[in-house]
Amino acid sequence: MSHIPADRRYAKSHEWVRLLPDGRVEIGITDHAQQALGDLVFVEVPEPGRVLGAGEACAVVESVKAASDVYSPIAGTVLENNADLGGAPELINQDCYGKGWMMRLQPVSPDALDALLGPEAYAAQLAAEGG
Repeated sequence: MSHIPADRRYAKSHEWVRLLPDGRVEIGITDHAQQALGDLVFVEVPEPGRVLGAGEACAVVESVKAASDVYSPIAGTVLENNADLGGAPELINQDCYGKGWMMRLQPVSPDALDALLGPEAYAAQLAAEGG
């Protein structure tokens, strides 16, 4: 069973969003997603200043098995990306909810997270998918 922290919201496409104290959000891929991909060998994250729409493909994760797009769960402007991933994509496999974060955004709307799944709803989606 995948680990699903209670302090985040989740997209159906397996990204997580954590609200930071200053109103920014941190985004990454879920434990389920990194397990499905396997050992990551390459990560490309969006540059600061890029404006993203909700559901827009904005990053790429590549494993020995496949390459996969990462979608922005909410609309916002990229403030920071995790530069450590360029030299150490395995951080996502090792700590997807911590050191493996991918980007930080300034959301367009403070209510944007309301449209995402809570931990229980995400767990139910995984169960329905057989994960």
